Amino acid sequence: MSRFWVEKVTELQPYVPGEQPATGSVVKLNTNEHALSPSDAVMAAISAVQGEQLRRYPDPDASGLCDAIAAVEGLTAANVFPGNGSDEVLAHLWFAFLSGRTVRTLDTTYGFYPVWAKLYGSHLVEVPVLEDFSVDVGALDQHHDAIVLANPNAPTGLALRCADIESLVASNRDRLVIIDEAYFGFGAESAALLVAEYDNLMISRSLSKSHSLAGMRVGYALAHPDLIEGLNRVKDSFNSYPLDAVAQAAATAAISDAEWFEQASQAVAQSRAQLTVGLVSLGFEVLPSMANFVFTRHPEVGGEALFAALRQEGVLVRRWSKPRIEDWLRITVGSGEQNECLLMTVAQFLKNQ
Repeated sequence: MSRFWVEKVTELQPYVPGEQPATGSVVKLNTNEHALSPSDAVMAAISAVQGEQLRRYPDPDASGLCDAIAAVEGLTAANVFPGNGSDEVLAHLWFAFLSGRTVRTLDTTYGFYPVWAKLYGSHLVEVPVLEDFSVDVGALDQHHDAIVLANPNAPTGLALRCADIESLVASNRDRLVIIDEAYFGFGAESAALLVAEYDNLMISRSLSKSHSLAGMRVGYALAHPDLIEGLNRVKDSFNSYPLDAVAQAAATAAISDAEWFEQASQAVAQSRAQLTVGLVSLGFEVLPSMANFVFTRHPEVGGEALFAALRQEGVLVRRWSKPRIEDWLRITVGSGEQNECLLMTVAQFLKNQ
């Protein structure tokens, strides 16, 4: 701690990201990277970037990327806000629309929400998820200025239907409803088709999971042009060039490669089903995930012990020391080889108990 810190920095409780090991010898199933490599089109786009593009500042509006996203979603570029990962998009969104306001979210969800609430002076009301971790949509619909909802939810992987989200948006026309679709593309219904109809809906997305671009840091928001204008005002008050030329080229190619996206999403869903079957056969309870991870626990083994045992064997998963979920593990859907290694390691651990 420095004596030059302002009081707010002292009070912050920063988000703790998943471990990024320095060695490649581990089975990394803790931060939900895509199981497959990026598409060939992405790699070709990266290789095609010229030195002159690196010498000059990139397009501050990422116009080509916005056009590509708009074309896929049936919207206009004015409905799209690009950012340096969905975390930056959400942070700007929080500053622009939620500062000092009452925000309802879930008590078991993405851990960055309380951080932004503290940073920007929001009053965060955390609505408990139900016993099975599902969401009571009606409980979100009262006494607030805005709603922030991850769909699919993290870390549970459970998802609401688009009809449930539309009901929430329609009953809160004078309040902003933010749907965090960081894990879109793995089976959950998207609310993107509602953007053209509702000016109180904003969707944030990441290309880290869906398009295997975690190393590029690209995200975006979909919303009414007036909301997008607010985000741009905030962005240009921090950093007018959040996406470099390489990231823009890679992301544009990724969004445009619909065939890769469909095939990769199906492959992850198939691997998720196989991983679920394997865990259930070992006695685990597994929630029905619509993301590229599963949320699971074993009734006879504590989460901390299992997490430590896996880590000792070089298998990284994610665990939180929070009430209700301290015995649960979030496991990324990896490659077939990674999933099999995980299952074999778990089976050996259970055998030795």
